[in-house]
Amino acid sequence: MPSFDIVSEVNQVEVRNAVDQCNKEVTNRFDFKGSDARVEINDKEKTLTAFGDDDFKLSQVRDVLTGRLAKRGIDVRCLDLGKIETISGDKVKQVIKVREGVDQELGKKLIKLIKDSKMKVQGSIQGDVVRVTGAKKDLLQDAIALVRKSITDFPLQFKNFRD
Repeated sequence: MPSFDIVSEVNQVEVRNAVDQCNKEVTNRFDFKGSDARVEINDKEKTLTAFGDDDFKLSQVRDVLTGRLAKRGIDVRCLDLGKIETISGDKVKQVIKVREGVDQELGKKLIKLIKDSKMKVQGSIQGDVVRVTGAKKDLLQDAIALVRKSITDFPLQFKNFRD
């Protein structure tokens, strides 16, 4: 039976390269001279931590980071910005989570969307992947088009398209 998987993956190597480029640009920029602005990466928790001397410099570091991520082909919709926390003095930091995988809430939303469309395809949640199966390949392509049109706030990829 034809099927495909709806996933959300982020290339961690490209994220690391973008963070390295961002840090290099921040250290070379004139408006950041003498400041403690930087971005640190935590591979285990898949988080980025942006540091700045104040809110304005933190937003500038974030802008540089999102620009570098976009140039490296990483969809910036996968970033989940945390609260801005004050550390010593005026210095601030912000934890940015890199979301990967289709969580339960989004999976249920996708399955409901597919069922409400009255297409002859079925969806099932399998961990952080939603598998969609149908009788014909054309129905699956219509389901992909429907999901692409409807879900715009989260980056999704379609993998393992099988006949």
